Amino acid sequence: MTTTAPSPGEQLPWHADPYERALRSGRGPLFLRRADGWLLPLDVERWCARADEADRSVLGRCAGSVLDIGCGPGRMVAALTGDGGRALGIDSAPAAVRHTRRLGGPALCRSVFEPLPDEGRWDRALLLDGNIGIGGDPQALLRRVGALLAPGGLLLAEAATAEVEEFCEVCLDDGSGARGPAFPWARCGTGALRRQATAAGWRVLEEWTCAGRRFVALRSATAPRPARPGREAGRAPVAAGCAGVTSPSAADG
Repeated sequence: MTTTAPSPGEQLPWHADPYERALRSGRGPLFLRRADGWLLPLDVERWCARADEADRSVLGRCAGSVLDIGCGPGRMVAALTGDGGRALGIDSAPAAVRHTRRLGGPALCRSVFEPLPDEGRWDRALLLDGNIGIGGDPQALLRRVGALLAPGGLLLAEAATAEVEEFCEVCLDDGSGARGPAFPWARCGTGALRRQATAAGWRVLEEWTCAGRRFVALRSATAPRPARPGREAGRAPVAAGCAGVTSPSAADG
């Protein structure tokens, strides 16, 4: 995604052929490629499938209206609306938006940094599948998400599985020579995500792992503290393969 409006004729990274082709086929290979040649595999097959156990651990913590930032092909939006919830996906890739709509989920082809519906009124926001990296500046992204949520709203974010804090330029690469344009990106493990969130004015309510993936629930530090924060966060029962850790800040209200 880009943080500013593109100039005429500019090729946007998530409009590039490698990503479009991967979403059309529902499978990879697809990578984020750094300038030094290092490749990060992207889990296209999981993105294009139905919500899995780890996804459901996030869905169980959703309540009210949900904004899925970088919704990709729409599995989370489809799951939420399929259960009668109110959700909207946003993504800067037209192919992702089309896929989400085919699943029956509402979606807009828009960057999180562009004007969005119902700003300041969303109950939950999602940043999954590495989307904490959007724009290459997690603090700027987190501040923007804070402006989108209603007072007391909750952000459910996914951290990298490794303890990493990285800011770099990457491009999309299909592993066979086709590449998109370079764009800024970031990767944050749980510790880095906590630090970035604290610096951006959030407090950690909960951390949990499920099916090898790591998640953090965040609330704006300026939001009123609920009397029963665990229930307010919509905490789901811990399923097989999932383990939760409640932050001390979640229980100090």
